[in-house]
Amino acid sequence: MEYRKFNDTYLIRLDLGDDVAECLLALCEEEHVLLGEISGIGAADHAVLGVYDFAAGAYLTREYNEFMEITSLLGSVTERDGKPYLHLHATTCTQDHAVHGGHVLSLRIGATGELFLRTVSGRVERRLDPKTGLNLFGF
Repeated sequence: MEYRKFNDTYLIRLDLGDDVAECLLALCEEEHVLLGEISGIGAADHAVLGVYDFAAGAYLTREYNEFMEITSLLGSVTERDGKPYLHLHATTCTQDHAVHGGHVLSLRIGATGELFLRTVSGRVERRLDPKTGLNLFGF
């Protein structure tokens, strides 16, 4: 991973084999980013994507181990227990043009990733919501 900061935004290049969440968390910890917006594109060779099952209180997951375009990566950086907390969603497209998407549980770069992390002044702490079982914005 390499990155540069321009005003309030980091431009990030992820490299072959990089784990998206691990790299973003490392950047946020190193640069003390606790609130921000993530967007990106690229290519992956491994993904675990989930869709939340409200009744079960857990993610239904699917694993993909093939070359895919990351057609959209969106998310947020907030704070949980004093540390950066990521919430990422992605849409991928396989070589046969099948599209898959959901909550990112794992996403490994298969060629490159081009991400933007726009920082926001302020702090938002995630709090576990007992009704949904999710870590929601705590205002």
